[in-house]
Amino acid sequence: MLEKESLDILRQAVEKLDEEFASLPASSAQAPEFERIAEVLAATAERLQDNYPYFHPLYAGQMLKPPHPVARLAYALAQWINPNNHALDGGRASSAMEKEAVSALARMFGWSAHLGHLTSGGTMANLEALWVAGQLAPGKAILASEQAHYTHKRISGVLQLNFEAIPCDGRARMDVEALKKRLAQGDVGTVVATMGTTATGSVDPLAEILELRERHGFRVHCDAAYGGYFGLAGNLTAETRRAFDHGRDVDSIVIDPHKHGLQPYGCGCVLFRDPGVGRLYKHDSPYTYFSSKELHLGEISLECSRPGAAAVALWATQMMLPLEKGGEFAKGLERCREAALDLHQRIARDKRFVAAFAPELDIVVFAPRAGSVSDSSALTRKIFGAAAKRNLHLAVAELPVEFFGADLGGMKQDRASLTCLRSVLMKPEHRDWIDSIWAILLESTGEVLHS
Repeated sequence: MLEKESLDILRQAVEKLDEEFASLPASSAQAPEFERIAEVLAATAERLQDNYPYFHPLYAGQMLKPPHPVARLAYALAQWINPNNHALDGGRASSAMEKEAVSALARMFGWSAHLGHLTSGGTMANLEALWVAGQLAPGKAILASEQAHYTHKRISGVLQLNFEAIPCDGRARMDVEALKKRLAQGDVGTVVATMGTTATGSVDPLAEILELRERHGFRVHCDAAYGGYFGLAGNLTAETRRAFDHGRDVDSIVIDPHKHGLQPYGCGCVLFRDPGVGRLYKHDSPYTYFSSKELHLGEISLECSRPGAAAVALWATQMMLPLEKGGEFAKGLERCREAALDLHQRIARDKRFVAAFAPELDIVVFAPRAGSVSDSSALTRKIFGAAAKRNLHLAVAELPVEFFGADLGGMKQDRASLTCLRSVLMKPEHRDWIDSIWAILLESTGEVLHS
């Protein structure tokens, strides 16, 4: 099942890379012990067999999307050099590739002028955005929705910033009326708008949040770690489209190329609309930044050493799949959403299930119908196990009962939250596998309900 044809392409690329260094004198480095390496790699492969099949369409659980082959190969190719994108001395070519790749991400949001760089992931990217927010509005509160990623609260604690959670509406989006009430109390520095929550893929009402900014003067940080690329998709609802169209008006953005951007893990990105925030990063390094008058990425980053290979992989992927509406990359996102809508519609029509609201992006949340929320929660875990035995891997989430409609499908509300099934359909191939996924889900549910 694992793609292997690209290994020949990698060998050709390594030989091409080697041409640049052919004039160097022979190195006296000890020759690799290839026989021992083969033994260790075989043992490594055996250990790695203890994994879920994340690359397969029947894995539809957590946010795990396989990197594109070109990203995987470009990352591996860069390892023969192993560049460090902290300073130009350690990653001359890869630093230039990072700047180009990050500029392409900024243009996707409608920005030409910007400041940004890659990070090890969304957590570090959000930390930098909130660090800048705290520097610009010291002592003022950070607000995010109750469904925002937990790292915002944790990062605020690390930065010693006051964090407050704003309630959500019935579709897991920040409640604008609740936000208005909190803003009326004053002392708010930043509001975090989530573009694709990790639990349900919900998109906060960004346009309305920006209108409130005009009145109250806070910064808006857009956490688009999961959903940011969906601004390229042509099949969003008008309401969701409106939110994405206002992405250009926020103060900072985080996006994770290692989610929908087809990259290996650790590749996040933080972007600032105002390049002037670079002054906040200023620091002295007596030995690092003197090889060139060009910008060293370490001068605008809280992280020091960073893998140049991540930049190389992202650059190569965006070269092959440009970030443009109507392009091949955008069509892949549209197929993910089509798959989610198809599965949601099947679930909503089936009386054995209770469905949450229709997905805004590509995440579907549902639960088995039962006499009570407690009974449904227990059945959820059994269906999760029964499906896994049939190689369909879903996820389990604990969500407020309000997300499942006013009547909960007739279930007795004996708990405030419902343990439900969650399916992240983030592979374009999921569109072609919905019939198979649905058949396995029905078979698994039937086994549990009749046991």
